[in-house]
Amino acid sequence: MSGWQLSSDSPLLGLADRGRAQFAVDPEPVRELAEVDGLLAGAAEVDITPPPGMPKAGYSSNATDGIGFRTRLRARVLHLRAGTSSLALVQCDLLGGSAVLQHLVAKSVAQSTDVDLNGLFIGATHTHAGPGQFLGTDFYNRFASNRPGFDPAWSHFLVEQIAGGVVEAVEQRQPARLATGCVPVWGWTRNRSLEPHVTNESVADKRTAAHRKFMAINPLLHLVRVDTSDGSPLAAMVLFSVHGTGISVAAREYNADVWAYVTGSLADHIERSHGTRPVVGAVQATHADVAPAIRPGAAGYLEARRVGCGIGEEASALWETLEPHLTAHVVLGAALDEVDLDSSSTIDGITLPRRPAVGAALVAGATENTTPVIHRIPPFRAGSPRRYRPDDEHGAKWVLGSRWLQPLILPSKRFPRVLPIQIIRIGHLAVVGMPFEVTVEAGRRIRAGVAAELEHSGVAEVTVSSVANEYCGYVTTAEEYELQHYEGGHTLYGPKTEGFLTAHAERLARQLASGRRVARGSRRTFDLHLHRYLPRPTGRATVGRHFLGAASFTDPRRHTDGFWALEWVDVAPGDLHWHEPLARVEERSTGGAWEPARRQRRVVDDGGWDLELTYQGERPGDKGHRYLLRWFDPELRGDREHRVLLAANAGQPETASEAFS
Repeated sequence: MSGWQLSSDSPLLGLADRGRAQFAVDPEPVRELAEVDGLLAGAAEVDITPPPGMPKAGYSSNATDGIGFRTRLRARVLHLRAGTSSLALVQCDLLGGSAVLQHLVAKSVAQSTDVDLNGLFIGATHTHAGPGQFLGTDFYNRFASNRPGFDPAWSHFLVEQIAGGVVEAVEQRQPARLATGCVPVWGWTRNRSLEPHVTNESVADKRTAAHRKFMAINPLLHLVRVDTSDGSPLAAMVLFSVHGTGISVAAREYNADVWAYVTGSLADHIERSHGTRPVVGAVQATHADVAPAIRPGAAGYLEARRVGCGIGEEASALWETLEPHLTAHVVLGAALDEVDLDSSSTIDGITLPRRPAVGAALVAGATENTTPVIHRIPPFRAGSPRRYRPDDEHGAKWVLGSRWLQPLILPSKRFPRVLPIQIIRIGHLAVVGMPFEVTVEAGRRIRAGVAAELEHSGVAEVTVSSVANEYCGYVTTAEEYELQHYEGGHTLYGPKTEGFLTAHAERLARQLASGRRVARGSRRTFDLHLHRYLPRPTGRATVGRHFLGAASFTDPRRHTDGFWALEWVDVAPGDLHWHEPLARVEERSTGGAWEPARRQRRVVDDGGWDLELTYQGERPGDKGHRYLLRWFDPELRGDREHRVLLAANAGQPETASEAFS
C-alpha cells in the first residue's frame, strides 16, 4: 500500500470512549473531470480483521463477542475510470455499508484521487460474523449486535483501511478491459420466508410445498470481470443473493461465512487457469428472504464451504464465458440521492409513516435462527398480523411495546432517517444500491422500475444490491408485509416502503439516463451513543512469545473437519496487529529445508480458510496471554514433518513450533 494516511482532522479522532458524540461531514465539491478515452482500472484488497473483543453484528443479542478469526475479513476495491466518471466500488466483509464510512472515506480520498462521494459505493457481503458498532444510527449500533454503541476507534480503523485501499487502487490504475454478465444459479439457496413470498400478486405459483423454497429465490449471479489491457486478470466483483448465515450463531470467531468460499474459490480458479490471482470481492443482491441451502442441523464451516464453493464454481464458469466480451469501451455513471425523511417523506403520492416502528415479529427472529419459546407465542409468532385498520399507517404490524410506549423508549432520531439510494452504471449493467435488506419480490419491482427508465440508454441488466452505504433494516412488498413474518416486522417504515423506494430509484434513474452529472450528497450530521470496544495496546510484554507443549490432533466429526491444535503465549490482543499475517504452516522438504505448506496449490496460512486463531485468556500470575491455533483439514502426508511459524508481528519475533507429523 502507498504511504497514504488518514487526515488528522477526522472527526472520529479524539472522541471519548463513552457518552455521546455529535459530528458533521461536509462532502467535497463535485469536480468536473477530464475526458478519458478508453477504460482505466485498478484494484486493491485490504484486511479489516479486528482484534478479539468486538461485538458481532447480525444475530443481535444472540451473538457473542469475537475471540479471533477462522476466515479473515476484507475490503476489496475496484476502481474504474472512463469518460468523465470515476468510481470506487468497495466490497466489505461486514454486516452492511455505513453512511459514516461512506462520507469519511470520500472526504479522506478527495485530495489524492478523483473519486467523489457520488461515485463511492460501499457494499457488503452481510456476514453475520463480523463486528458491528460502525453504523450511522443508534438503533442498529444497539440492536444489530450483542452489545450497544458506536465505536469511534474501530470506525476510524475501517475508514483508514478502506480509504487506503481506494487510494492504492487509483494509484495503480492502468488501461483495462471489462465485461459484465449474469447466470442463474439454482440449488445453493432457498427462500426462508416462503409463505409471505407466495402472497404476492405477481407470484403465480402459490404452493408452499417444501421444494418450492428452492425456486422462490433471486437466482441471478452478476459478475463484473476486469482484465488489464495485456490480458492479465485484474479484478472480479460478484453480486448474488444469499444471507451470510451458513455458520452457526454459536461460532465465536470472526468469519466471512459462505462469502469467504465464494470469493476464494473464484480467485483460486482464475489463478489456476490464468496464472494470476486477481482481487475478487462480492456484495449482496436481493437477499432478505434468501438463506444458504445448508442441510438441517448442519450449520457450520463444512456446509458454508460446500455452499460457497458451489456458488463460486458457477461464478468461475461465468468468468470464462465473459472473455470474448471484454472491451475498453465502457460507459460509466453514478447517481446518489440521500432521502431525508424529516424533510421529505412523500414521493408520487406515496407517504411513509411519521415515525418508524419495530414490529413484534422482529423479536421472534428469522426462521433459521428463531428466538427460543418467544417465536411460538403471538403476536411475536410469524404470521400473527393485527386486524386490518385502514387509518393505521403501519398496517398489520403489532408495534413492540405499543404505538404509545415505543416512541418514548426509541425516539425517531435514533432510527435511520436519511436513506442513501445510489445507482452505479458499469457498461451494460446498472447496480441499484439500497440501504435495506431487500426481499426477492421487492427487488424485482425496484429493478423493473429502474430498468424501464434506463432501457433506452444502453443498460441491458439491472440488479439491486442490499445493505449498500448504510444499514436501515428490511423492505418487503406490501403483500408480504401484511403477513408479518420477521421480514415484515423489521420493515420499519410500513407497507408502502417498497413503493416509496421504487419511486425514488426511478427518479434517480431518469436523471442518470439524461446524461447529466447527479450528485445530491450534502452535509451529514451524526449524533451517536459511544462505546469503545477495540482493545487498546498495553505496551506490556511480561514473557517471551513461545509455544506451550506439542501439537495434538482431533479426529473429524460429522459436521467438523479434523484439526491439529497448538497453544502459544504472546502479548495482549491489543498489542498484536490482527489485520496483518500472524501464522502459517511449513513442511520439511525431502532436502530437509522448511518451506510453506500447500494444499491444492494454496499456501496454508491465516489468509485462507485452513487456520483458526483464537484468544484463550490471560495466564495467571502475569505470565502473558494464551492463544490457540487450529489447522483444519490438514491432509497430512506421512513422509513430511510440519511446523507452525508465527510471523513477526507488531514487534514480536518470528517463532516456530516443534515439528509434528
